[in-house]
Amino acid sequence: MKLWVVEDYQAMSRRAADVLAREIKRKPDSVLGLATGGTPVGMYQELVRMHREEGLDFSRVTSFNLDEYVGLPAAHPQSYRTYMEENLFAKVNIDPRMTHIPRGDAPDLEAECARYEREIARAGGIDIQVLGIGRNGHIGFNEPGSTAATATRVVQLTRDTVEANARYFDSPDEVPTQAISMGIRTILAAKRILLLASGSSKAEAVQRMLEGELTPELPASFLRQHADVTVVMDRQAASRLPAATIAGTAAD
Repeated sequence: MKLWVVEDYQAMSRRAADVLAREIKRKPDSVLGLATGGTPVGMYQELVRMHREEGLDFSRVTSFNLDEYVGLPAAHPQSYRTYMEENLFAKVNIDPRMTHIPRGDAPDLEAECARYEREIARAGGIDIQVLGIGRNGHIGFNEPGSTAATATRVVQLTRDTVEANARYFDSPDEVPTQAISMGIRTILAAKRILLLASGSSKAEAVQRMLEGELTPELPASFLRQHADVTVVMDRQAASRLPAATIAGTAAD
């Protein structure tokens, strides 16, 4: 893994956006795997700025999102489709037909998961997959107990994940308890992986991801099996790493 330790959230967001921007410039028809949640918001803001001020061109880009809540239609204010429209898609020149997010309200969820895997394959696979990391080490919605063999599927969310996402809903009772998520096998099939981590609440998960055993109890640990992973983290997220590890990173 290539590790970048930067000063704060803003620096992490800029660094991550620069990685994606370079990918798009290198390959204008890149297939991007995108993430939602609080961590990548700053990255999306920087990508929008690059588009508006520097002409970063999304017109040939294809995107696939990691996940979507089961039961939420695309137009729901807390759906990940709405999140992506508000944070990126509606603010850059990406073709809406080339943006893909699982249908959380699909009548046949198993068929929807299979369809999503086929769409990724039809696009030629994902060139670079963006990830966050949960406090319990989940990536996408692959909760503890997920194996490296999992493909896109319906997952049951843990109490920790539901509680962490409750801040986006009017009431904790409104938070969905299931989601469609790319599996770990799907994530590991991406050519490159970019993981973002910010804040002291992620420090233990980052430490275990980098230094602990490979285990389904910490799904992010399986990223060590991938040949091209870049981790961009702020100093708080890196705070539990040994000084020698941080000294050996591409520090900012």
